[in-house]
Amino acid sequence: MKVLVTVKRVVDYNVSIRVLSDNTGVDLNNVKMSVNPFDEIAIEEAVRLKEAGKVEEVIVVSVGVAACGEQIRTALALGADRGIHVETDEELQPLAIAKLLKAVVDKEEPQLIITGKQAIDGDNSQTGQMLSALSGLSQATFASEVDLGEDTVTVTREVDGGLETLTVKLPAVITTDLRLNEPRYASLPNIMKAKKKQVDKYTPEDLGVDITPRIKTLKVTPPAERKAGIIVESVEELVEKLKNEAKVI
Repeated sequence: MKVLVTVKRVVDYNVSIRVLSDNTGVDLNNVKMSVNPFDEIAIEEAVRLKEAGKVEEVIVVSVGVAACGEQIRTALALGADRGIHVETDEELQPLAIAKLLKAVVDKEEPQLIITGKQAIDGDNSQTGQMLSALSGLSQATFASEVDLGEDTVTVTREVDGGLETLTVKLPAVITTDLRLNEPRYASLPNIMKAKKKQVDKYTPEDLGVDITPRIKTLKVTPPAERKAGIIVESVEELVEKLKNEAKVI
């Protein structure tokens, strides 16, 4: 069985985001970039399935600028077998990414596609579902547990009321939630081995996909600064301030 895992290059979650002075976007100069945390979970799940003998090959795919090769190598060091890089400098939105991934799926014909449920930059949570719809594949989103069979996969997913368990036919698309697993760290020997693993490169033109943006970002602004809090001496003083100053009661 072949598994395809998506990997997105995002600003590291430990970095404080800065908005450009002209409000056109986020300042990425000299900023640490990493694999999207939800995609790290997807990589870990695919590698665990391979270690369990249920999967023969794990392929990682990333779409974006040349520097995305760094995140592909990271995924290879974590246990993936080979990589695919769809390289472009154009702005990419979820539908365009889903179309590019569909073209890769058509080429590779994996039985299972695992994506992070969302990326921590755009927070759209759309690409996996769009890929499923475009490819006509089964889908199970927000997975907290995955049990892979021969022709089906059973997924426990988190919903507002608790947990929901679905069994879908393969091939299928799964999006990962936080509690699915805890990603491992890459060892030094595996980092060295990753440098020699195969990475195939394509462009959107090679795949015959139009990635023209359909949405235009007009302005990016940071959230308003919060005022410093105050310390009150008593419950009575708190109630008085809430009533007369904040006017919330």
